[in-house]
Amino acid sequence: MWRAITSGSPLPAPAAPAAPGPDTDRRQGAVPHPAQGPGPAQPAPAARRPGGGPRSGPAAHASRHARNAPWPYTRLDVAAARAAGYPPHPIRQFVLKTRSRCNLACTYCYVYEMADQGWRDQPVAMAPATAARAAQRIAEHAAAHDLPRVDLVLHGGEPLLTAPAALAAPVEAVRAALAATAPRTRITATVQTNGTLITRGRLAALAAAGIRVGVSLDGGLPTHNTRRVDHAGRPGFGAAARGLRLLARHPQSYAGVLCVVDLDHDPVETYESLLAFAPPGIGLLLPLANWSAPPPGHHAGRTPYADWLLAVFERWWHDAERRTRIRLFEEIIALLLGLPATTETLGLAPAATAVIETDGSIEQADSLKSAYEGAAATGMALDTHSFDQLLEHPGFAARQLGRDALAAGCRACELVEVCGGGHYPHRYRAGEGFRQPSVYCADLQVLIRHIATAVQHAATTAGRGHATAAHPPAAAS
Repeated sequence: MWRAITSGSPLPAPAAPAAPGPDTDRRQGAVPHPAQGPGPAQPAPAARRPGGGPRSGPAAHASRHARNAPWPYTRLDVAAARAAGYPPHPIRQFVLKTRSRCNLACTYCYVYEMADQGWRDQPVAMAPATAARAAQRIAEHAAAHDLPRVDLVLHGGEPLLTAPAALAAPVEAVRAALAATAPRTRITATVQTNGTLITRGRLAALAAAGIRVGVSLDGGLPTHNTRRVDHAGRPGFGAAARGLRLLARHPQSYAGVLCVVDLDHDPVETYESLLAFAPPGIGLLLPLANWSAPPPGHHAGRTPYADWLLAVFERWWHDAERRTRIRLFEEIIALLLGLPATTETLGLAPAATAVIETDGSIEQADSLKSAYEGAAATGMALDTHSFDQLLEHPGFAARQLGRDALAAGCRACELVEVCGGGHYPHRYRAGEGFRQPSVYCADLQVLIRHIATAVQHAATTAGRGHATAAHPPAAAS
């Protein structure tokens, strides 16, 4: 396997990107990941139907999905897939949108500045009754599938807009529901924040509830964060840096930092500046982009994102001391070694994340909002649908089919077990859907081959008893 991966043998080239349509938004730059929090202004939400929940059910979304993404919405027969032996896999991570608005107005945020504007119709905050219903549905799903663990993510918007005394309430509701319905299921919980509202009081409330804190940042210097501004255009970096320094003094609460690759910033400088905040882990994320809205710097025959990431990899890999974990690199190493993936952005593991909006709507992963209006919508809601029903939704089921959900070239590729076809939203092309290679296909090939060579070299050198500066990290947990 190693020889095949590192030989540089030719692979199928990705299809050429389609010409951007009239609605293509090129103001993406560095675009936050689904686990990130920033976003815009806070106009009053539109009037909602009594009782909350989505305005329309699954049928109302069918024509939009069919028009924008024939794969999977008109070309995947979920019932036939089940009959052919593709079982549903239970949901294990639940993203609770406790707030739909944000105190920042980052100019590139995928929630507020990209294709989907559904946030405008959402209540500002998740009501206690909605959180309680979510807890019941999560416990119901955990019990039905005998889940040993569920992971909760408090998200937004900016979840720390919630008062400290109420921050942990959704997590405590899930704990209580699990204790009553699925007592063998344990829970992990994190909150993903832009960091500007971190205070001692909020950290104390979160720590008391066992909720760890992840922070989204564009780098560790003010010059890296010029697009992270508040609604008056004032920079948010100073407040975020203060919050991170406070968080670093509470390592038991510190989950890590998420940072999107920005080609305008020096990669090694970005990495080393983040180390100043002592993160236990760094998530380096590719910008949310696709064939109809390509990422900045995207040109055939070039691999600028691989080049950027490999500059960081070389610095991190050859450091005499492992100063932090970098999840992207550790995931690739784990997959190269045949270990299971713990992320939906690489490998062939089935999708296992559901999103609950502030109104109780059940949606797919937030990252789909970068594709088209309503791309994450299912028409399902906590009051009317279970999470088992979400597993039968064609958009969700497609992301549990592994290799068979991929384009033909991806299925034949020798890197498919590691790449997994790339992150699902990166495969999108308007009018065709999600069965293309990743728009980052060339970058991923270069990145994976380089890391494979580095790991193979380290293993060979260690096997010969030679000292090496590289300290291969433990596989991602």
